[in-house]
Amino acid sequence: MSDKVYRIVRMESENIKKLKAVAIEPEGNVIEITGDNDQGKTSLLDSIYWALGGVGAIQDDPIREGADKARIYLDIGPYKITRRMTRTEDGFNPTLIVENEEGAKYSSPQKMLDAILGELTFDPLEFVRKKPKEQFDTLKAFVTGFDFEESAAQRKKIFEERTVVGRRAAELEAQAKGIEVPADTPDELVDEKALVAEMQAAAEHNSTVERHKAAREAVRQNIAAMEQANRDRESQKIELLRQIDFLEERSKETFRNIQAEQVKLINAEPLPEPIDPSTISAKIDAARQTNAFVARKHQRAELDRLAKERQAEVKKLTDAIEVIDKAKADAIAAAKMPVEGIGFGDDVVLLNGHPLEQASGAQQLRASIALTMAANPKLRIMLVRDGALLGTAAMKMIAEMADEHDFQVWIETVESSRPGAIVIEDGRIRGAQPAAEAAE
Repeated sequence: MSDKVYRIVRMESENIKKLKAVAIEPEGNVIEITGDNDQGKTSLLDSIYWALGGVGAIQDDPIREGADKARIYLDIGPYKITRRMTRTEDGFNPTLIVENEEGAKYSSPQKMLDAILGELTFDPLEFVRKKPKEQFDTLKAFVTGFDFEESAAQRKKIFEERTVVGRRAAELEAQAKGIEVPADTPDELVDEKALVAEMQAAAEHNSTVERHKAAREAVRQNIAAMEQANRDRESQKIELLRQIDFLEERSKETFRNIQAEQVKLINAEPLPEPIDPSTISAKIDAARQTNAFVARKHQRAELDRLAKERQAEVKKLTDAIEVIDKAKADAIAAAKMPVEGIGFGDDVVLLNGHPLEQASGAQQLRASIALTMAANPKLRIMLVRDGALLGTAAMKMIAEMADEHDFQVWIETVESSRPGAIVIEDGRIRGAQPAAEAAE
């Protein structure tokens, strides 16, 4: 299977979005689907993508309004793919059947299809298929007069506030149920003002009694304190007389000691000459300055040593970085890019050595088509949904590249006059017989 390539030999689509029933056996490498808007052109391209891309690629409401069932059939040569969708109450129920040329069915049909799908999208103008959330984020910018973010923020705020209030209400209700009240409890409150006034009068009376009582007790304590003070003074007089006698005796003894010390001082040897400390102080200052220089010298030597060690480490790391850069450069140089001129820069894709975004529109389109083709080597099908935006030169480029690489390009346009264009009107192919289009 890995050596084979696949193209659509026949496709049928019934009741998919705007389509009623179409059947196409494509000829040539460019299949142009054209017609007015809202006739089913996009539905036709969606049919191809949904048949191959899995349930996750299908929109929420894929079945045509008024119908209950839808079917997509693709014949890609060795394999026949049938995807059916049945409407349900909450959406739709999809089924997938993949058969080989002998009619044998695959037990894991989507897994088999995934093996032949390319890594890039079918559409060369869009490398990554948007997820539903991303689609929403893109589309909401076109809804004028409505701020989705502000609305969501306000809703969240109100929802949270409601949750808090509801929780508090439940708590209060539970607390109320938990309060027990005697059966004879009156409905009206008892007037407590008179009782409070009586209580205050009693408190003031008792306070006056206590103040008088305290004052009399203070007088008694004052009398006792004065009596104790007189007793203390008598005791102090006796102690002071004893201390006077002791001090007179100590004074006489001290006088005798003074006389003895004066005799020692008269008979003492003369003192030697004092040493001038300024000389020593100068030597100390000089030593300190010298030692400071020595310490700085040692510090400088140590810093030089550490600097050399770090420089050696820097060189070692620089060499390692150069090895990594060289390995990256060698890998990029040796890599075979799927498109000539495509390369890598600093987080950008290069085209001929320059950022791709700086290239002309035609150059970007050519590179995009070439990348899509290179990324889809097995299933050589490309869907171009914005063909109406392409000019004559771009359409010619797509046709030439499709022929060059043997690729089948399904492109959607509007009001094309080119020969071979398939016109979709009201969900059908213009000029086709409904019975033939619906044939299996």
